Amino acid sequence: MYDLTPRQIDILKNIIREYIDSAEPVGSETLEKKYDLGVSPATIRNEMAEMTKIGYLSKPHSSAGRIPTSKAIKFYINELMKEKEMSVAEEVEAKEKIWDLREGRERFLREATHELAQKTHSLAVAATDEGDIYYSGYSNILEMPEFYDIDITKNLLSILDNASYFERILQRLEDECSVFLEDDFEEALLKPYGFVFTRFETKGHHIGTIGVVGPTRMQYELVIPVVRYFGNLVREVATW
Repeated sequence: MYDLTPRQIDILKNIIREYIDSAEPVGSETLEKKYDLGVSPATIRNEMAEMTKIGYLSKPHSSAGRIPTSKAIKFYINELMKEKEMSVAEEVEAKEKIWDLREGRERFLREATHELAQKTHSLAVAATDEGDIYYSGYSNILEMPEFYDIDITKNLLSILDNASYFERILQRLEDECSVFLEDDFEEALLKPYGFVFTRFETKGHHIGTIGVVGPTRMQYELVIPVVRYFGNLVREVATW
C-alpha cells in the first residue's frame, strides 16, 4: 500500500519524467511552468517536502531541486508507467541478426548483447551459468551525465568484472523481467545504477541472464519490453 495522495502521485510522476529527461534535480518552478498541475509553486514545494520526508524524493546538497529515490522509481514502474512495446519490424530485425548464430554460444551472445545495447542505448550484459560474461555498449554509458564522475564509472566497471553479481541477479530474478536499483544489493554501491535483467534457459539447458545496466533514471517504459523480448528470443532461438 502506497502512502501518497492523488495530488502527490501526479506531482511525483512529473518529477520522475522530468528527471529521466534532464538528469537534473527538479524544482517546483520547473514543474509549475512545464506541467499543468493545477496548483501553485508553494503547494508543489510543500508536497515535495512531504514526499522527501516519507522517502520518495531526496535533496542533493548543491541544489534546491529534488530527485526521485529508488522507492519512487519502483513505484513509477509498478503503478504509473505504460510500457512501449517493440514494433513487429523491430522484433523481426533483432531475430534476423542472431538467427544464423543460434548454434554457437559465444558469437550468439556477443551479437545479442550488441543488438540489445543498440536498442536500449545502454550497456548490455549477458551472463551464463558457466561464468562467462558478454558486454556491449560501453560508449552508451559514457555519454550519460551520471557517468562523468570517474569514481562512479570505475565502480561500475569493477562490478561488471565480478561474475558473482550476475549470479546473485540470476538467483533473485522472480518476474519475467526484473529491475534492481542501487539499494537492492547488500554491498554499498556508488549511486546511481539501474539493472534490468531477465532469465533465460536455452534449448541445450544452459541458464543465464541478459539485460542492461544504466543510470537509475533509465527510460524503463522502453527498456523493460526490449529486455523481456531479448530474453524470450534467447529461449526461442538458441540451440546450444
